[in-house]
Amino acid sequence: MSLQEASNARKAKLAALKKRKLQHDAGAPTDAADGEETFKFRNYDPETGTARKHARLDEEDTVEKQVEGLTDAAIAQDEAQRAQELDLTNIQPKKPNWDLKRDLERKLAKLKPKTELAISQLIRKRLQAQKGGAEPATDELLAGMDKAGAGDADEAGSDED
Repeated sequence: MSLQEASNARKAKLAALKKRKLQHDAGAPTDAADGEETFKFRNYDPETGTARKHARLDEEDTVEKQVEGLTDAAIAQDEAQRAQELDLTNIQPKKPNWDLKRDLERKLAKLKPKTELAISQLIRKRLQAQKGGAEPATDELLAGMDKAGAGDADEAGSDED
């Protein structure tokens, strides 16, 4: 679009606006059918020639004033809830060493067979010390204890003590 064409288009718009203004001031009804928009005076009153005064909302009914009481209530409710939560019976666990047991169970599982073997050897030595000398039946009993495990060794040791 050349400068001349832009100038002509601008002149045509200004002429149409001037025509509409004259029709509006004269009080003649405007035709919306011809594609032209009508003026809507939202902030200007053409009858008095001054700015329109809009009805204001009540200044007392603001969001800040509505929320003002809610903040105090929320703070008081939060403090009451924290006071209940800080009760020591709610904080401390029922069994304070549950986490220690959980961590040590894995390590103790590796040591359990060695512990059972050591217990069976101690029982064997105690039996030999009590008898003073090993009899053939006692040797068979001790060999059976090694094969059966620590559970049977504990029972055999407690029966003979």
